[in-house]
Amino acid sequence: MICVKELSKTYYGKGVETQVLKKLNLRIEQGEFVCILGKSGCGKTTLLNILGLLDNATGGSYELDGIDVAGLSRSNLAKLRNKKFGFIFQEYHLIPELNVVENVCVPLGYAGIGKKEREKVSLKLLEDLDLTEKVKKYPSQLSGGEKQRVAIARAIANNPAVILADEPTGSLDQKNGAIVMQTLRRLHEQGVAVIMVTHDIVLSKYSTRIIEMEDGKII
Repeated sequence: MICVKELSKTYYGKGVETQVLKKLNLRIEQGEFVCILGKSGCGKTTLLNILGLLDNATGGSYELDGIDVAGLSRSNLAKLRNKKFGFIFQEYHLIPELNVVENVCVPLGYAGIGKKEREKVSLKLLEDLDLTEKVKKYPSQLSGGEKQRVAIARAIANNPAVILADEPTGSLDQKNGAIVMQTLRRLHEQGVAVIMVTHDIVLSKYSTRIIEMEDGKII
């Protein structure tokens, strides 16, 4: 499903080159739960962003379902990203002006799904995540754990093949962090691939494969 070969990423600025990823080789199959483990600054978030088509590599190749993503236009990359991936970030990235159900509806709107169907799907997801009583609340009225569960509902609204999670429990207490990780494991058991980056070795126990990174390399 995901295959990268000799993948590199270099940032250029004011005569200085900073190599963040150094010739990575990686293959991830459908349905895996992969933990990319490493200290802050090792390049794991950059790798996740490239896999999720949010950033471009500066060297090597990346194939997604056999398609070389380097050959795609910006609009086709956006379509593929919205269809293939769901994103969960440490800081939630909910839209403050929208209530809970409206936030979950956002990716469905981009997919061209009608308003009634969007709301139906979103309400079911929120029910599954024990958020029925919060559907008309706004992000500012939610706890950290509730915000992250809303973010998960939004991430899976389009039935993505892959969930990309960047430090998904980083802003949560232990109890809410465990709820989020159990939800990710349940999605994995339903056949969704999960790729999670974290510095916390304790979270790696939820995954089926651990990939360690250090200084821009897989070790």
